[in-house]
Amino acid sequence: MDTTTTRKGVILALACLAQFMVSVDIAIVNVALPSISLDLGLRQSALQWVVVAYGLLLGGFLLLGGRLGDLLGRRRILLAGLTIFSGASLLAGTAQSGAVLIAARGLQGFGAALVAPTALSILAVTFDEGRERNRALGIFGAIGGLAGSMGVNASGLLTDGPGWRWIFFINVPIGILLIALTTRFLAPDRGAWGARGFDALGASTVTGGLLLLVYGLNQGVADGWASPATLGLFAGALVLLMIFVRVESRSRSPLVPGAVLRNRTMVAADVAGFLLFGAFFSFIFLASLLMQQLLLYSPTRTGVAWLATTITIFVANVAGARLVTSFGVRRLVVVGMSLLVLGLIWMTRIPPGASYVTDLLPAFLLTGIGAGLAAPSVQIGALSSVAGRTAGLASGLVETMREIGGAVGIAAVSTVLVAATGAEAAGPAAQQATFDAFQSAFLLIVVVAAAGALVAGLAFPRTSRTLPAPSGEATEPAPASEVSEPPRAVPRVVMAPTHGVAARFEGLVINTERPEDLRLVRGGLRGRDESGRGRRAAVVAR
Repeated sequence: MDTTTTRKGVILALACLAQFMVSVDIAIVNVALPSISLDLGLRQSALQWVVVAYGLLLGGFLLLGGRLGDLLGRRRILLAGLTIFSGASLLAGTAQSGAVLIAARGLQGFGAALVAPTALSILAVTFDEGRERNRALGIFGAIGGLAGSMGVNASGLLTDGPGWRWIFFINVPIGILLIALTTRFLAPDRGAWGARGFDALGASTVTGGLLLLVYGLNQGVADGWASPATLGLFAGALVLLMIFVRVESRSRSPLVPGAVLRNRTMVAADVAGFLLFGAFFSFIFLASLLMQQLLLYSPTRTGVAWLATTITIFVANVAGARLVTSFGVRRLVVVGMSLLVLGLIWMTRIPPGASYVTDLLPAFLLTGIGAGLAAPSVQIGALSSVAGRTAGLASGLVETMREIGGAVGIAAVSTVLVAATGAEAAGPAAQQATFDAFQSAFLLIVVVAAAGALVAGLAFPRTSRTLPAPSGEATEPAPASEVSEPPRAVPRVVMAPTHGVAARFEGLVINTERPEDLRLVRGGLRGRDESGRGRRAAVVAR
């Protein structure tokens, strides 16, 4: 998208605000659930669906949302998602029954699945790859992390203030503002509908498979992992995903092109993101329960306690986006996941009657810094060297890994927590057994985070492919995180005179003093020297 510097800033603010709204709603209902249950008469078995319905639809349709943005136009899909999300928020706030509220939450999740990957892909095509895009994605990731922590605090304040319905009503004016900004500052884009068909069967099977998978993970906690209902859901998910693979292998216009999956950096980032957010979301879930159930914190005090993590995530996100240009995705993800491991290990030693300053705060700071460094690096890696027409798909993949990873992590630690709690104990013995159960659950998250660090160290490319400069001078290699495809015959541009300054231009290496002045012309590339005279570059196969 051709935008001025001012418009780029507005587009960044728009995308960040959209991400904030979507991310806040993942956690904002948790503290309000008791009030919702009392007002609407929801049983405990039905109450979980106020949370689950949003996560199911968000995680299940993220991939489709990203692909729709590529095919139908990102502006159009973003507007559709914002409209659906805002309308569903109004419906949820006015709901007079549990069924209406749960249906509205599901509709919110579907709208969010259109908004999240589209907003991320808009940043990918608006900002040039490298330092500019890294900074934009760092701010975007910081906002996402900030929203996840602020959701708990906002829920407590709104529930204790104007009432729980305002956790939904607050989305309506924000959604209207975002729709206005999108209409004003985003130029219409045609997408690739005319050039590529839409793989409806592939989209339906992968979405259905992911929905059944997430549903099975949630039901496994309630019904047991070996129950017929849970096993049936997993079997159905497996069948649908196998059909998806079969359909994609034969489709002329697959939902997930094979070339995209050959992008090593993107795939590594997706796997690392699955483990990162699986560990981090589980940490937030467990620590919130520990503070309220065992340390007897109020909802508002619990939210305030998370401010330490919120602030460190924000600072580390911004710093990480700057550092990734110099150190690469792989190093920052490994460092971030390692710090997350240290913070989680600290949580395994929390005693009864723990002090916030000496027992909780060090872990909150370590996990905030670790997640803050790793999260934007994962997003940058997932969008590294991705063509504009597949940016929505890449965004959808990494966001899907985020949501599915969180669902898997929370389901797993919930199972450990329930299994390790001794039902027969009473008094101090029961309290100690509960603390032991939390420590076992935190150990599981330690394993997940350590696996993420290991995957990042092994899966991301260690060295970059360097193309020789035409003049014989060595070009500076791109960061390892930017090498995303297997080595192949790549065209190189020979331009005279050369000044030894390497620039990347759609897979080409160009030696010129002002790479920003290069423009495509028929038959090759044309650059401009200081006198303003054009110099044609000949494209030669290596």
